[in-house]
Amino acid sequence: MNLLAIESSCDETSAAIMVNGELRSNIVSTQLIHTQWGGVVPELASRAHQKSIIPVVSEALQKANINKNELNAIAFTRGPGLLGALLIGTSFAKALALSLDIPLIEVNHMEAHVLAHFIEDPKPRFPFLCLTVSGGHTQLVWVKSPLEMEVIGETQDDAVGEAFDKTAKLIGLPYPGGPMIDKLAREGNPNRFPFPLGEMPGLDFSFSGIKTSILYFLQKEQKNNPQFIEENKADICASVQKTLIDMLLRKVKKAMKEKNCQQIAIAGGVAANSGLRNGIQELGAQQNWEVLIPAFSYCTDNAGMIAMAGHFKAEAGIFCGQDVSPLPRMAMK
Repeated sequence: MNLLAIESSCDETSAAIMVNGELRSNIVSTQLIHTQWGGVVPELASRAHQKSIIPVVSEALQKANINKNELNAIAFTRGPGLLGALLIGTSFAKALALSLDIPLIEVNHMEAHVLAHFIEDPKPRFPFLCLTVSGGHTQLVWVKSPLEMEVIGETQDDAVGEAFDKTAKLIGLPYPGGPMIDKLAREGNPNRFPFPLGEMPGLDFSFSGIKTSILYFLQKEQKNNPQFIEENKADICASVQKTLIDMLLRKVKKAMKEKNCQQIAIAGGVAANSGLRNGIQELGAQQNWEVLIPAFSYCTDNAGMIAMAGHFKAEAGIFCGQDVSPLPRMAMK
């Protein structure tokens, strides 16, 4: 099975080749144009995907030493994501599959993040719990099999990635702000500025309150000292990061106890955050859990994870027709 996978849900154009479950190439083109606007501009993202998709697919095929005529199926991100961005990847996949007379495999982007853990060893055993954290999603997912997942907790407002990025904007850091907060936090005191931990019933999350607390805190301190942010930037970043990670880990601990589970995985772009990676490993050591963290390259949006999800669907004989269309709000089944 020679599988081409395409990811175009937001601001990365990516293509990957998987041969019998082994990833042979994973090419990612990141759109830098959004940095000047402080966030992803959907129309600009769509145009960038149009320009990048053919070169990216060509490079993926070349690196894997596979000719397009040797492909057996094409997997693509159907959703969730930006409609215009998804349209580019979906339309390209449909056209190429039609021209080669090979089947299509629709993939849920969030399910693919979870299945990124199966690209390399060590791999989880079913069932396991996965904390999926990104700019658009914060979810606790109970993973029963590659094709059966249940969201048992999720954010009721903003995602944790949004909280990182919007905090970064408040303190004058460039977009994307999450990685910049992570970098500065390593130099700061995480206990310098305590922020309230928001609380939600059950296993759900809420991050809108912490953002408001940070805003009011910064406004109050700047009235007394206009240079407050500049003079305390590392400590602010460290304190904010600690608070957000504590909010995540508190729910993880509760979910692991409820499910009587000993395997915890993290996935999504925020899984690249060093504070979260260290925090969940420390908690795992305390609780005697097996902690699974994918390589950095499989945390952010990439077609390798789409290929992995597509591989499992192909094994099960699950394909889709040419009548498929993007689903920007596609839910996990």
